[in-house]
Amino acid sequence: MLQANEEWAQRFPGSKDVRPARKVAVVACMDSRMPLFPLLGLEVGDAHVIRNAGGVITDDTIRSLTISQHLLGTREIVLVHHTDCGLEKSDDVSFADLVEQATGRRPPWAPRFFTVVDDDVRESIRLIQESPYLLSREVRGMVYDVETGRIREVV
Repeated sequence: MLQANEEWAQRFPGSKDVRPARKVAVVACMDSRMPLFPLLGLEVGDAHVIRNAGGVITDDTIRSLTISQHLLGTREIVLVHHTDCGLEKSDDVSFADLVEQATGRRPPWAPRFFTVVDDDVRESIRLIQESPYLLSREVRGMVYDVETGRIREVV
């Protein structure tokens, strides 16, 4: 990775403005099969990208979106969830049991497992729309198909 960075730095076009050029924040799953910038047609400097397991809306996600909007000018939010997500593979209680068995400590946070990806996108949209901290609640939800590389909008 250090070598790859050295090669990239030699082609580095220079710094960009801290404010995203397209005034958009993307909330997405951390899944390694999702190359967000090319699949959404983004360039460096275009968008804030917030990634976590499942791309779910947590207090920390709202924190980041609030900073993104209030200080750095974003006004639109795009959610990108995907097919075959790891958060479809268990449930909150079983996962908490697993962690507790392995570490002796039960997580104080909910993992937010789900069974239907479209429903989880709708829940994420609802949580954003109900947040009292955001200046803009303009949000669109997408599902990325890991088999085809295509995204579709959830309405």
